[in-house]
Amino acid sequence: MKNEPGKVWALFAGVVMLAAATPCQQISRIERERAETMLEIVASDVHKYYFDSKLQGLDWDTLVRETKAGIARAPDFAVANAEIAALLEHLNDSHTSFFPPRYVITVDYGWQFKIVGNRCYVTEVRAGSDAERKGMRPGDEVLTIDGFTVDRASVWKLGYAMNVLMPRTSVTLDLRDPAGKIFRLDVASDVQNHKFVLGMDNGGRDAAVQRREAENAWRRIRAQYKEFGPELIILRIPAFGQTGIDVDNLIKKARNHKTLIVDLRGTPGGLEVSVMDYLGDIFDHDLKIGDRVGRDKTRPLMVKCNRHDTFVGNLIVLVDSETASAGEIFARVVQIEKRGTIVGDHSSGMTMEANHYAHRTGNDPVYFYGVSVTVSKIVMADGKSLEHIGVVPDKIILPTAAEIAAGRDPVLAQAAEMAGVKLTPEDAAKLFPRETPHE
Repeated sequence: MKNEPGKVWALFAGVVMLAAATPCQQISRIERERAETMLEIVASDVHKYYFDSKLQGLDWDTLVRETKAGIARAPDFAVANAEIAALLEHLNDSHTSFFPPRYVITVDYGWQFKIVGNRCYVTEVRAGSDAERKGMRPGDEVLTIDGFTVDRASVWKLGYAMNVLMPRTSVTLDLRDPAGKIFRLDVASDVQNHKFVLGMDNGGRDAAVQRREAENAWRRIRAQYKEFGPELIILRIPAFGQTGIDVDNLIKKARNHKTLIVDLRGTPGGLEVSVMDYLGDIFDHDLKIGDRVGRDKTRPLMVKCNRHDTFVGNLIVLVDSETASAGEIFARVVQIEKRGTIVGDHSSGMTMEANHYAHRTGNDPVYFYGVSVTVSKIVMADGKSLEHIGVVPDKIILPTAAEIAAGRDPVLAQAAEMAGVKLTPEDAAKLFPRETPHE
């Protein structure tokens, strides 16, 4: 099935999600009114805060009325939520999204997928999952998910639909293994029940649970490094969360090496101040990143260099299809200024800046929901935005299906070779193992 631009929500939500393994409960009058209230508030937030006061030239009031009519026809609360998500899809904006109330369940699909070049591959299969039992393996190419073609244009939308909008208890996949065999799998998710309706007691989450969640989140975003003598240091930044002295200390270590590889593959973004601090430590002069174009004004984005502890050696930056937002800004500044070499895959092209607006409806119980609204657009120093375009690497290196299946990392291995260090793809893949949350 070929995807029509802008129609993913209506089709994926209206057709695929209704085919869930567990039948959906019919929407009640109260739920329909609740969805209408959420629509009104979300639409108002976009109208008030979106960076483009003309809303991309859309007839917003008409679209909101059509969405309300869709909610009136929705057979269940999940599809009503999907109607609100579909309204925001008209903006074609990577950072404006609806976050509905929590579902009764959370799901672990047991496998991960990722765009590599122009294809989508399974990159991880959890041991003991139904996906593993059914024969799914890393390196399998994902052709369709529940009938929808997976490509660069649809991958993040499908991910949003599956993980945020309507978690699936099972999915049907068309796959192609590294040998070229095409096969179909029906894969069940690992389902955990949670409270959908949150009361004033925060859903029963005690202080210990909240503390553990915070610790797990920090572990997942902390920067790590590996040193290879005086020739090379590799810095892995899962998210731009480090600032000030923490950034200075990391780059100070890099000053003892000829080459610094900054690995931004899979980096979704982070804090603006963090990007500024990193850039200030790798440039020996102040520079302009570009302009932040907001609703009411445009202001320059400037980086002030750290003149005492700047890294002046060779720089290589790794990016992939999941490098987004702040990660793309960092890589493109390095590229525009000819400060280093960008290596890997075409980045995601998701570089807007957004604020999250949290809301609640009901008294007790309380439903919490929210909307992310783009409040500014970044125009780079070359006068262009990266939104929907991304960063094109100076040197494109893509892992093959066989390399993914074997757990190899040819991208990092070749980047190390550029720095004069011999690192096998097998060893490269083991440098920064994927972290799992602590129970």
